This record gives sequence, structure tokens and C-alpha cells, in this order.
Amino acid sequence: MESITLFISAVVINNIILTHFFGMCPFLGVSKKMSSAVGMGLAVTFVIFGSSLLTYGLYYLVLVPLQIEFMDLLTFILVIAAFVQFVEMFLKKNSPALYKSLGIYLPLITTNCAVLYVAQQNISQGFNLIETIIYSLGVPLGFTMTLCIMAAIRGRLESADIPEPFKGNPIALIVAALMAIAFSGLGGLV
Repeated sequence: MESITLFISAVVINNIILTHFFGMCPFLGVSKKMSSAVGMGLAVTFVIFGSSLLTYGLYYLVLVPLQIEFMDLLTFILVIAAFVQFVEMFLKKNSPALYKSLGIYLPLITTNCAVLYVAQQNISQGFNLIETIIYSLGVPLGFTMTLCIMAAIRGRLESADIPEPFKGNPIALIVAALMAIAFSGLGGLV
């Protein structure tokens, strides 16, 4: 039951974009088309999940036994950067269209604070391996869900009569604020 609560909390209630405002750069930049939103969501899911498992192992199998836990931030950043490079090379070779549509936002996953946040939370919250897996899948699924919802809304906004000063990112930020309010209403769910 606690695992289900952790998963629902990570995906919906404590959504990384809508409650912590992490990952706003890809949220605003890639949520214009559904295909880009799904592609970015899958890339972020892979990076968060893979880097979280690797950083968890490195922390408990290397840093703690050597009593150099203070090196966790540097270690985590290096692991995340390596994962992003791997994803970038994979997409460039196997899906050039998706690689091109993600553009500058793909390398920005390296500096996406959501990725580092999840790795740090797994350690600071004292999650065991199962909880780390659940949390490391829940957060990027919530990220992907929010990107896809925003892409669908922005698709509808293209044909809406929006005053000129609000077109583009201003209306996207207003919609994000309304989404955050709506999602905060789910706080008592679990």
C-alpha cells in the first residue's frame, strides 16, 4: 500500500513540474507538439530512472563504504551527464526526426534540475531500492503526463482567440498555474 501511495504521490500530487516547478524549460519549449512532448517524456524517464538506479548504487556501494558521502552531488552530476549523452547519441542515430524536434532541449536534460532532484531525494528520503525504483518511475511519468496535457492544451490554444500580449509562453504559464491549482486539489487523495 505504501508503494502505491508513493507512486501516486510522485505522479500526481507532488508533480515535479506543478509543485516544485522543476523542468520548466522543456515544459515550455517542448510542449507545443504532442510528438515532441512524448519524446521528451520518454527521454527524461529513461535518464531519471537509469541515473537514479546508478546513483543509488554508487552512493551505497562506493561513497558510503569509503566515507565520502560529501561527493554525492559531483558523482550524481557526472552520472546524469553520461546518461544524457547516451540518450542523445541513441536518438541521433535511431530517430533523427525526434532528435531534431527536441533540438536544444535534449542536451538541457543534463541541467534539468528534476533529474538531480530525484537522485538526491532517493538518498535524502532514505528510500530502499524498491522505493527508489517506484519514485524514479513515478516522477518522470508525472513529468511526461504534464507535458502531454500541456501539449494537448497548447494545440487547442493555437485556434483560440487569445490577446496578442498573451500568445506563446505567457498563456502557457497561465495554463500551468491553473493546472497547478487543479493538481493541488488532489492533495488529500492519499
